[in-house]
Amino acid sequence: MIIVAISVLGGLSLLFGLLLGYAVIRFKVEGDPIVDQIETILPQQQCGKCGYTGCRPYAVAIAKGEAEINLCPPGGKTGILALADLLNCEPKLLSAENEEEKPNRLAVIDESTCIGCTLCIQACPVDAILGAPKSMHTVIAQECTGCERCIAPCPVDCIKMISIPLTVNTWKWTYPVFPLTQQNHKEPVL
Repeated sequence: MIIVAISVLGGLSLLFGLLLGYAVIRFKVEGDPIVDQIETILPQQQCGKCGYTGCRPYAVAIAKGEAEINLCPPGGKTGILALADLLNCEPKLLSAENEEEKPNRLAVIDESTCIGCTLCIQACPVDAILGAPKSMHTVIAQECTGCERCIAPCPVDCIKMISIPLTVNTWKWTYPVFPLTQQNHKEPVL
């Protein structure tokens, strides 16, 4: 009796496994590879200065032709040139609606005046602010992207933006962007 039950359950699990395997292949949803390429060029600050809620929605809008490539102040001239090269279009100046390209900045909370309201924690798109209700908050410097979203909701104006001096420790390479190919394998060398 136990052997029959085990074999029936084994047969059913094999059947459902095969059905699931077929469904994964048959109903596979592929993303747009150009959106992924555009997103890798964008600085991933999730600041919203382009008018979109983050870098991914902005990349989708660029790919659909709904947005220009010059709306991202954190990406600056380098980002615009990389996007123009990827999309094979003319580079443009940074949008007049957006502010000038700024040096990297970091949010700093004056802990003596912080009241612990948690509004800055809720506004931070990258979870760079640490704290608890009615306790002082602090910024995790390595996580802060300098998006300035935490400044406006603060009721006591205890958050200031400071420029990060360009030193050997703070300077970062821009990430290289490699075009995705149809086949990600190399031809055999003869």
